[in-house]
Amino acid sequence: MSGSTGRPLGRRTFVLGSAAAAGTAGLTGPLATAASAASFGWSDDGSNYVVDTGASLVFKVSKTNGDLTSLVYRGTEYQGYGGKNSHVESGLGTSTVTIAQSGSTILISVSYGTLKHYYAARSGENNVYLWTNKADSSVSATRYIVRVKAGLFLNDEPDSYTYAPTVIESADVFEKSDGQTRAKHYSKLRVMDYNYIGWTTGSVGLWIVRSNHEKASGGPFYRSLLRHQSADGGGLYEILYYGETQTESERFGLQGPYVIALTDGGAPSSALYPGTLTTSWADSLGISGYVAAGGRGKVAGVGISGRNTAYAYTVGLANSAAQYWGSARASDGYFAIGSVLPGTYTLTVFKGELAVYTTSVTVTAGGTTTLNTIAVPSSNDPGNATAIWRINNWDGTPSGFKNADLMTYAHPSDVRAASWTGNVVIGSGTETSAFPCYLWKDVNSGIIVYFKLTAAQAAAAHTLRIGVTTAYANGRPQVVVNDTWTSAVPSPPTQPSTRSLTVGSYRGNNYTFTYSVPASAWLTDTSAYNTLKIYVASGSGTTSFLSAGTSIDAIDLLA
Repeated sequence: MSGSTGRPLGRRTFVLGSAAAAGTAGLTGPLATAASAASFGWSDDGSNYVVDTGASLVFKVSKTNGDLTSLVYRGTEYQGYGGKNSHVESGLGTSTVTIAQSGSTILISVSYGTLKHYYAARSGENNVYLWTNKADSSVSATRYIVRVKAGLFLNDEPDSYTYAPTVIESADVFEKSDGQTRAKHYSKLRVMDYNYIGWTTGSVGLWIVRSNHEKASGGPFYRSLLRHQSADGGGLYEILYYGETQTESERFGLQGPYVIALTDGGAPSSALYPGTLTTSWADSLGISGYVAAGGRGKVAGVGISGRNTAYAYTVGLANSAAQYWGSARASDGYFAIGSVLPGTYTLTVFKGELAVYTTSVTVTAGGTTTLNTIAVPSSNDPGNATAIWRINNWDGTPSGFKNADLMTYAHPSDVRAASWTGNVVIGSGTETSAFPCYLWKDVNSGIIVYFKLTAAQAAAAHTLRIGVTTAYANGRPQVVVNDTWTSAVPSPPTQPSTRSLTVGSYRGNNYTFTYSVPASAWLTDTSAYNTLKIYVASGSGTTSFLSAGTSIDAIDLLA
């Protein structure tokens, strides 16, 4: 995301992001540092450690529990809403909190059982650097929340509004009087789509710059809470682990740095972005779990052949301890992923969000693992198969289907959503745009696809494929052809067990259902339309949009 989505209405607010540091330099704004850092230092007010960055930022950290209790920029207090501080999760409780200064760096260390959390300040910078080391599951630390006072930033973003007059789902999804829906879940952006999140008035900007998420879970395409606003104030999130719509187990270890950045209204400096931020100044601070650049390695690929150049390709690395990713160059598929912890990883090549190739790579400290050109076998990409007809493209997402774009930032009941029902005719030219991105047992199960076959096609058996990206309550497709042939109910693939389709996420485990349809099922009259009815099978779920459902990637009938 490379531009502003705010509107010039008095106070202004923007969500500014970037898919990669390169290409976003034009967005970079000054950091609004003072000409002198003579006031840099810290003091103790009895309850808090008070840090003056020597620029325009003074912040306080509680000596009792490690909460951020004050965030004063240019004399204005930004911290706090509803009597709450900024903190890890919902607050750690009584902790051991210490402070130390080393030259131009001040480090506050918070110890709560096995969890370690850190705040750092650098002389002359309007930034707070944070790290969180969650060693095990003894503490439910999944996020850091910067809680911002109400009224300081205009609330006009679809994904930032939390509370509205009517609760429509699980006490966390709301409907406004105009029928539009809002929830803190509707972040719209995948992790790889942004480097930072926040607000600006035009003269003051408050942002969280995300970490590289090496100890997070879910991969580059994961969507999670980013921010919200209400009458009480706003929240900016760095999600360290979030269980909703999660496809991976939780990872443990040091996460960070992530940065609270205050600016003169522009975007945070690109020097703070993940993959760009240099923290050699932190190498000797004694941060638990910290691995300096020299203890990390790199993976570089000469290229990727067998790509469909109409799609963007992403390369991911993952094991139980860490995750990383990088974009493949459009011209030849070259990729490079740096600052990787040593270990053996599964390397996955994604066409869009669809995995089309995997291999294993080993990364060593200080070394570069160079891979020759990766050849993606044609059979690995379902889009390469010859089809009699196909609805949408195989890319691991429902993009292109009806309502697909809206569903990353709205509830399915939103007034802006087109009807979830309606049948589809192959050859109409609107097959994809007319087909709903999601199917639910209690909403639109039984959608019909009409299509004609030639005499030769009707004389043969064919394979029908339905690709899905996730499912709720074990929803999966069962098909009926011409009301005479019914498929067996397929077994459900492994999918996240939480809500997904109603909280802005279609991302789960991509899976392809195949159905062997006998020749006897087809109509022999070539002028007549065959019918394919797609039902949602499951005994789970409740009603309406919380009944069993699934998200569709593509549907085709193979030749």
